[in-house]
Amino acid sequence: MFDTLSSRLDKVFTSLRGRGRLTDADIDATAREIRIALLEADVALPVVRSFVAAVKERARGSEVSTSLNPAQQVIKVVNEELVAILGGGTTTLRFAKTPPTVILLAGLQGTGKTTLAGKLGRWLRDQGHSPLLVAADLQRPNAVNQLQVVGSRAGVEVYAPEPGNGVGDPVRVARDALAHARRHVFDVVVVDTAGRLGVDEELMRQAADIRDAVSPDEILFVLDAMIGQDAVATASAFADGVGFTGVVLTKLDGDARGGAALSVAQVTGRPIMFASTGEALDDFDVFHPERMASRILGMGDVLTLIEQAEKAFEVEQAEAMAAKMAASEFTLEDFLDQMLAVRKMGPIGNLLGMLPGMGQMKEQLAQVDDRDVDRVVAIIRSMTPAERQDPRILQASRKARVARGSGVTVTEVNQLLDRFAEARKMMRQMAGGMGLPGALGGRGKASARKAPKKGKGANRKGNPAARAAEATRAQNPKATPADPFAPGAALPGGLPDGMPDLAALMRGQGGLGGPGGGPGGPAPRGSRRGGR
Repeated sequence: MFDTLSSRLDKVFTSLRGRGRLTDADIDATAREIRIALLEADVALPVVRSFVAAVKERARGSEVSTSLNPAQQVIKVVNEELVAILGGGTTTLRFAKTPPTVILLAGLQGTGKTTLAGKLGRWLRDQGHSPLLVAADLQRPNAVNQLQVVGSRAGVEVYAPEPGNGVGDPVRVARDALAHARRHVFDVVVVDTAGRLGVDEELMRQAADIRDAVSPDEILFVLDAMIGQDAVATASAFADGVGFTGVVLTKLDGDARGGAALSVAQVTGRPIMFASTGEALDDFDVFHPERMASRILGMGDVLTLIEQAEKAFEVEQAEAMAAKMAASEFTLEDFLDQMLAVRKMGPIGNLLGMLPGMGQMKEQLAQVDDRDVDRVVAIIRSMTPAERQDPRILQASRKARVARGSGVTVTEVNQLLDRFAEARKMMRQMAGGMGLPGALGGRGKASARKAPKKGKGANRKGNPAARAAEATRAQNPKATPADPFAPGAALPGGLPDGMPDLAALMRGQGGLGGPGGGPGGPAPRGSRRGGR
């Protein structure tokens, strides 16, 4: 959504780089380009004016004029001002001292309130709460049924005493839901209310009546980030008519201009609390202004990437995988597990876009196709367990069988095997750089055999995980025998333990398509073709 704004700002900052000193003319020209970029992104005019004025004032201050690199200081100023207009900091839900906590969802029809209720319910459940969804939208056809379906998928109970479709009193339903929650010990109640195609008196009156009946702890205004300037007018109308304590942005995965997201917090004075980025129930998270500003400026969002990796990769699995890599025992079965875990994290292009510097590669990221991952998974799943453990037994007839089973060519099977061999070689080199056994000086097992057998070390000869742990403790002071890969340890590149290097994979070092090869890409030099 912010690609256009990011591109314009990147051009502005590129013109500043390399300058040892910024003149007033430079600052005025930069401010003018930033103003145009924000207006083109549909940011509200009052917000643009205050933003540009703040940037110009700070750019002429001592923090920029006396710095060694003025251009970087201007980028820092713009980043901090972006964080400020996005809310300044992360805001979390306020929970009632005496349960249940009541959360009221309000907004126009079509903004995704019902789907959001399921996402919020699932998020609350994952946080250790016991949420109850309340079907108080009794006007929209099948709204009650939709909430029941979404609640079932999210694993959250739904209170729906009325069939909806114009039947029932939403105020009474909301009030009865509170009593139901107290009887059945639900600690959070999420009330889904009706919307309209536009702001009208009936909508405001009904939302206000439900608010008065349940006295919510939080009123979340659900805003479609794709509706442009009308978002500001709608938010202001709801703030005056019903009032709300926070904003939830939906449809952030769209390609419309995202100025509404940059305007609503500044105009209404209410923070953006959550962001919804897709249709899946887990495409939902807390809104972090500093991370969003970083992504807009093309500086990546590594923290979100790490959090998504932690959700997809179990700690024990990551430790076991790291030990296998260190001991050169990484197999196609392990590679398949990692591919499936990466697939769970979301579209590959989105993940790569969170890495710093990837803002310069928008065209390449747009060409990344998740179907390449699916083809790799299909090829590996078409192999027998023995073939996954030892790909060297894959001769011409076996490769032809795997190709038929996965719907690809023998050439693509060969390319995957070549990429996997390169990945294993890279892992051995990485392990050697960390001082792990099995890869010192590229000697592998030979160096391990020449190691002196002293004390308990002799008992670890046949235990790769123990050998890896022993060597890793020298690199990581936090490591213990029970936790050789303690928090704080990281593989080269700064990625969490067990997490694959996505950038390396997309370069072709793991069977993915894209620059450098992979299924559907050019074969590497010296690769085997055909049935050989």
